[in-house]
Amino acid sequence: MTDKIANVEMAAAWDGEEGANWAANAERYDATNAGYNPYLLRHISAPDSVLDIGCGNGQTTREAARIATTVLGLDLSTRMLDNARNKANEEGLTNVTFEKGDAQVYPFTEATFDVAISRFGAMFFHDPVAAFTNIGRALKPGGRLALLAWHSLAENEWLLATREALAVGRDLPTPPVGVPGPFGLGDPDRNRAILTDAGFSNVQNDAVAAPLNWGKDADDAYDFVSDVGPTRGMLNGLDDKDRARALDNLRALLKKYETPEGVFLGSRAWLITATR
Repeated sequence: MTDKIANVEMAAAWDGEEGANWAANAERYDATNAGYNPYLLRHISAPDSVLDIGCGNGQTTREAARIATTVLGLDLSTRMLDNARNKANEEGLTNVTFEKGDAQVYPFTEATFDVAISRFGAMFFHDPVAAFTNIGRALKPGGRLALLAWHSLAENEWLLATREALAVGRDLPTPPVGVPGPFGLGDPDRNRAILTDAGFSNVQNDAVAAPLNWGKDADDAYDFVSDVGPTRGMLNGLDDKDRARALDNLRALLKKYETPEGVFLGSRAWLITATR
């Protein structure tokens, strides 16, 4: 564990309210994003030592541990790391460890890992060049990087449709690209420049897609989605009447996407890969 933090505000959120929400709803978040896991796991082989950046509740870390020799999951959230450790113990995984720390400034031992992965955990870096330079030091020569980060807003139905449902006449600001947040790595040209400046080569940005599973039916999905971070942010500032109207719109939206198999909304991400 290290107390070094690059972005105090982001760390406070993930080791505070936002992290607590993700910890309390670990199974829901894992089910939502699980369709993206294979894109990362295909970059791991049996002899590898793996670093999982922003591991959260540890689903990708544990799946990597079933393939690799050793895996370290790193995150800022105490509660999510507790979940991750407990789940790994329940599953009998002995080759995985979890540590609290900020990958941007964590004092990694140099040339330790064969591959570093991250499922939507590297989009919040305050100084991405410095962060990836630090992560790069942790990789062995020729080590690989495989990251998932959201594509543009226009390509992500899950957020675009939710924004429309919750706007209730407001002109909601578009989440900025290239700053810490959901679209922090949303520009492929910028990603290429960042990683090149950080000492990586063979940088690729491949568009990948997976449906997000929000629940078994509209009511189940509403119980979950009405309290996730983006929804809470978009409800902020509404009076009681408009808040109720926005939530009614959200419920109607989820009903629209309900299928016999569950509630699914489209999403698209960048699979960003590079070599140290």
